[in-house]
Amino acid sequence: MIDSKDKISGLSNEEVSSSRTKNGTNSLEHQEKNHFLMSLLEMVKEPMFLLLVAAASIYYISGDYGDGIFMTVAIFLVAAISLFQEARSRNAIDALKKLSQPKSKVIRNNEVIEIPSEEIVLGDFIQIEEGTFIPADATIIQSNDFSVNEAILTGESLSVFKNENSENKTVFQGTTVSTGLAICEVTAIGNQTSLGKIGKSLEEIQEEKTPLQIQINNFVKKMSIIGLLIFGIVWALNYYHSNSVLDSLLKALTIAMSVIPEEIPVAFASFMALGAWRLMKMGIITKQTKTVETLGSATVICTDKTGTITENKMSLAQLYLFKSNTIINTEEKLNPEAEEVLSYTMWASEPIPFDAMEIAIHEAYTKLESVDERPNFKLIYEYPLGGKPPMMTHIFEDSKGKKVIAAKGAPEAIIAVSQLSESEKKQILVAIEKMANEGYRVLGVGVAEFSGTDYPKTQQEFKFSFKGLVAFYDPPKANIQEVFETFYKAGIQLKIVTGDNAQTTSTIAKQVGFKDADKVLNGDELMKMDEATLKVKVMETAIFTRMFPEAKLKIIQALKDNNQIVAMTGDGVNDGPALKSAHIGIAMGKKGTEIAKQAANLILIDDDFAKMTDAIAMGRKIYLNLKKAIQYIISIHIPIILVVFIPLALGWIYPNIFTPVHIIFLEIIMGPTCSIIYENEPMERNLMLEKPRPLTTTFFNLKEITISIIQGLVITLGLLFMYQYCIQEGFSETYTRTSIFLTLIASNIFLTLENRSFYYSIFTTIRYKNNLVLMIIGITIVVTSLLLFVPIFSKFFLFEIVDYKQIGFSILVAFVSVMWIEIYKIFKRKKATN
Repeated sequence: MIDSKDKISGLSNEEVSSSRTKNGTNSLEHQEKNHFLMSLLEMVKEPMFLLLVAAASIYYISGDYGDGIFMTVAIFLVAAISLFQEARSRNAIDALKKLSQPKSKVIRNNEVIEIPSEEIVLGDFIQIEEGTFIPADATIIQSNDFSVNEAILTGESLSVFKNENSENKTVFQGTTVSTGLAICEVTAIGNQTSLGKIGKSLEEIQEEKTPLQIQINNFVKKMSIIGLLIFGIVWALNYYHSNSVLDSLLKALTIAMSVIPEEIPVAFASFMALGAWRLMKMGIITKQTKTVETLGSATVICTDKTGTITENKMSLAQLYLFKSNTIINTEEKLNPEAEEVLSYTMWASEPIPFDAMEIAIHEAYTKLESVDERPNFKLIYEYPLGGKPPMMTHIFEDSKGKKVIAAKGAPEAIIAVSQLSESEKKQILVAIEKMANEGYRVLGVGVAEFSGTDYPKTQQEFKFSFKGLVAFYDPPKANIQEVFETFYKAGIQLKIVTGDNAQTTSTIAKQVGFKDADKVLNGDELMKMDEATLKVKVMETAIFTRMFPEAKLKIIQALKDNNQIVAMTGDGVNDGPALKSAHIGIAMGKKGTEIAKQAANLILIDDDFAKMTDAIAMGRKIYLNLKKAIQYIISIHIPIILVVFIPLALGWIYPNIFTPVHIIFLEIIMGPTCSIIYENEPMERNLMLEKPRPLTTTFFNLKEITISIIQGLVITLGLLFMYQYCIQEGFSETYTRTSIFLTLIASNIFLTLENRSFYYSIFTTIRYKNNLVLMIIGITIVVTSLLLFVPIFSKFFLFEIVDYKQIGFSILVAFVSVMWIEIYKIFKRKKATN
């Protein structure tokens, strides 16, 4: 047996510090990236930046140094805002990466502790076990039935068995433990490991773009092309009227700047990164920010039973004694037969238990009054958990050569390998049903005899004697019924996928208010179904029992074939493929294996399934707020484009009402509005009462885009009405420009407030807690007032002071141009309540 605490004391704190100083940290260090320089280079390639530089250059060439200096300042301001947003998003992602780093068990100061893998030092003693990633190159010191998958280095998919006596007893960073447990001494860390030397790093893996990202990029590209075409038309028209290359080029740049919605990609990146950061604050690690986009679309959640619905605090509740055909509670004094069944259950478990059931078994064995035999025996051979349904077998031997061959596993598996008559099988099945109907998890226990060391290839070849059953109680989590209700109200289906039997799972499910707890399907039945049958059955079934990796994978695939967006919880090695296949893989932070955590998209730090309601609510909120921001951007760009283009195209008296200076000012106002105000918006109260949105539906669906376009066109009508009103009144060009600009700024403020919800009235949303709304609107009003009433600014912007009556009229036109949406909202609310 391995007993790390008695035999290996590990490094002391001083030795750890000395080793770290001398040999460095356990991280794959690559050439340091200059994030600031990279961001700067990316920004310089942006169309808007190039247009600003072109406009500033033309101003300088034509001798208009005032406008040139303003544009230069604007370039720096836009750059600063862009770099700030980029840094904020990157910092959020870096914080997530730090939190999602794998952890490892090390022996230090004579005890086993868990630390981030990066903190491992040369000379450390690491304890690695089934389901973990090996964090450094190391030499095996002690092991139990230990095998590793080295495919990442060798390409060989089969596991390799190794022990302290093997010719090759080295384990390598990045490989995974397939079975057993080992204690190893670290021989290489970081770049000195085999993995480090060949330069394989997760950093080099390019993250795939999501459908929404692709759609946003395509939309911006299309708008850029449209901008280029309009730019050409406007340049030609202006040149036709003025015969001035530079002047016509400058005016054409104005329209090009107004067309490009460069705020959209910035808003998307900010919302996703900051959304992931907010989730992290709630105890949910999002390994890739794109998961945030998917969260709000989840239609089905496949959840494990143990540790998700239940506490994963196993206690041994009952024993079934086959010989005397009796069930006894473990709280009673155990008779010799009961002690024998419990002892064999212990011998069938890992010597150093890390599974909740095996911990409970060892604890119960320790309380027996008989002599503890564990120190006298050594594990000499092990058959890992395997088969369908699964079982495991351990062979122990003492110094006198006495062997104990014990197996435990699913009762059906132990019954199948035991020599039993039909009546005996029925007798056991009755006991199983009794235990399972009380919500207990039941395991069968058997023993075998074998002489010699030429053990059979599979454990099923032994001739076992059935000894009894052990029943564990794992209480349901206190809040789980409330969690289920939240999911049901949000239109999300729940399915339990477990390795446990049907009776136990159904009993627990009924206790916690799980719907359709009687609609059960087991793994063997599922595997026999053809694709068409399974596609129908998977939607009808609520509980899947006796599941194994291939069956779990088939469930996920069948749900996906039904166009469901699937979230899947898991914590074991065998959950890896299903977690990877699901749209949203969810691993448990405490009890989850490193393989499960690596395969998953989300990690629940405290293993609290209730956090999934928060995660889905956050996903929905982020998506809705992003949609509001983008609809706002589309709506406010339309009037800017048309007010620049229509007077010129139709030959109105003041053809160039706005200059690049005005456009850049509007861009500086709009950027923070969409990225700061909307990102900070609270969740709308009906959001978790609506059905999940289809993942294919983005903000570009016809209905939503139509509303945004209509909003933009109505604001345009208001601005053109103000233009014609000023002309009719005989106002000067500067007075007309000031009035239109005022109307546009007021429209922007009203639009910001209105687009906070496309369902609830402004009188409801005004009460939403978002301090940034008042701050941004306040800054906009103060800056606009300075432009109007401070002569140096008004002259520079080609404005003139207008009277309060005209200011009031501009605000009124803006109010009417935007507030009509309230009528649309009334009809929408009435439709929803009918």
